[in-house]
Amino acid sequence: MYSKFSAEFFGTMVLVLMGCGSAVIAGANGMTGVGLLGISFAFGLSVVAMAYAIGHISGCHINPAISIGMVVAGRMKASEAAIYIIAQILGALAGAYILMLIASGKEGYSVAANGLGQNGYNLLSPGHYSLQAGFIAEMIFTFIFLFVIFGATSTKNIHGGFAGLAIGLSLVLIHIVGIPVTGVSVNPARSIGPAILVGGQAISQLWLFIVAPIVGSVLSAVVWRYLLEHK
Repeated sequence: MYSKFSAEFFGTMVLVLMGCGSAVIAGANGMTGVGLLGISFAFGLSVVAMAYAIGHISGCHINPAISIGMVVAGRMKASEAAIYIIAQILGALAGAYILMLIASGKEGYSVAANGLGQNGYNLLSPGHYSLQAGFIAEMIFTFIFLFVIFGATSTKNIHGGFAGLAIGLSLVLIHIVGIPVTGVSVNPARSIGPAILVGGQAISQLWLFIVAPIVGSVLSAVVWRYLLEHK
């Protein structure tokens, strides 16, 4: 279990550092630098890279919503998922902290003013989308993300060797559509790490990026397990 904890910690750290880092360092909010597409691919490619690096060790969840979904789908024990989630949150905090150390090396940068790629709605949304829009987006996007994961990792899938690629590209797709709405979470750990270090309103809005992805993952697991997988 120690190796799985370490893998999930490291994988989530890389996801937050590279994904959020692409926004903070290379193009904030998709408006400059690498832009929306660049940020979208940074998150997706982080998942692809980690899937092939640590997938054989822990399954490369690097996302509490995935671990919870796996429990509901009957693919994982709740006790094991709890350990995964702790590792993921700690990894996200580490990734956000490293990003803060790097970003702070630029003159004029401040966490309060420039942030760490945290998620938000209303005035904190990149496109100023409402709480309702943000909740629906995070729930549905997570549903889709988990749906792809369940299908790509199914023992019945003859293309299972490409699971990491399919999952990573689906995350790219979700970010292309969702960045203007919330900055895209679909991953409570990814949201928790930056929000805790940024503080203020980022923390007050954090609940949405914990609740909505979990709701989406549970719904996806139920649909997959009881309506599709058992057919």
